[in-house]
Amino acid sequence: MLKTRQPAPEMSFPLVDGGAWTLSERQPENLSMVVAYRGAHCPMCRNYLQELNQRIGEFIERGVDVVAVSSDGQERAIAAKTDWALGSLPIAYDLSIEKARELGLPISTSRGTTSIGIEEPALFNEPGLFLVKPDGTLYAAYIQTMPFARPPLDQLLKAIDFIKEKGYPARGEA
Repeated sequence: MLKTRQPAPEMSFPLVDGGAWTLSERQPENLSMVVAYRGAHCPMCRNYLQELNQRIGEFIERGVDVVAVSSDGQERAIAAKTDWALGSLPIAYDLSIEKARELGLPISTSRGTTSIGIEEPALFNEPGLFLVKPDGTLYAAYIQTMPFARPPLDQLLKAIDFIKEKGYPARGEA
């Protein structure tokens, strides 16, 4: 089980645009933000990532290094980035089911073709969002068992401002 103020699990994923995103190599001013999404089959993920893509500059201005990742392979990740017009958002792929479980993400099984006409993978992770401090410790984790009701980005931005302004510590350490 993940605990705040403890080292976050190492994460390293290939990026659609080349190279890799590796947590231990990141040097954000304030936080790294890893957004785990269900994959190219998920219309709710599309909406959330499109909004994040539109607002990524607001996160960057606050010293937040952002990446979105799913258990999709390269082909599906490229399709999501292209079809969803996520030009500014770094998209990673190949989040293993084992790593997803280590992060505490629920794993779901395929229910067939989704409302947007894309087949669900046999196994895939449900959504999560992780904030990691520059020292590699977990600051916060938001885990969903469904594709709905993710952390609203406007509230997340306000929370990041508050954290920075007040030096607010990670909670849930007991």
